[in-house]
Amino acid sequence: MSPDAPVRFGVPDRAQPESFRGRELAASLTVSDLEKSLAWYRVVLRFSIERKHERDGVVTGVSLKAGAVRLLLEQDDGAKGKDRDKGEGFSLQITTVQDIDELAEGIKARGGTLDSEPADMPGGVRLFRVRDPDGFRFTISSVRP
Repeated sequence: MSPDAPVRFGVPDRAQPESFRGRELAASLTVSDLEKSLAWYRVVLRFSIERKHERDGVVTGVSLKAGAVRLLLEQDDGAKGKDRDKGEGFSLQITTVQDIDELAEGIKARGGTLDSEPADMPGGVRLFRVRDPDGFRFTISSVRP
């Protein structure tokens, strides 16, 4: 390869091996108050409980689902500091075929607060942003009809 060959993201621009083909992504979130977070996800975002996880008779986590989206909420045990920031530094995006404006209005009607109102973005996407009680950020988007 010549020293003038283009390089993207530190990798020479040449034929690459077949890419990884993920089919689904689930996230595990450590929360300060499992019951409070569980109520928020069930009432505000309308996730349903898939399974409760117990240890010694105590619920330590709850698996939630909304369509193909899966979240695991786990109670923070405080080992890394009880008041640490949990949702800083990243955002999760959920795509849907549902009407973004109706979803946003429903979230507000059920006590949620949007970080941003529904807006049109380049590429025909409409989205809004919302944050859970621990500061985990979600972008909810759909392709405009």
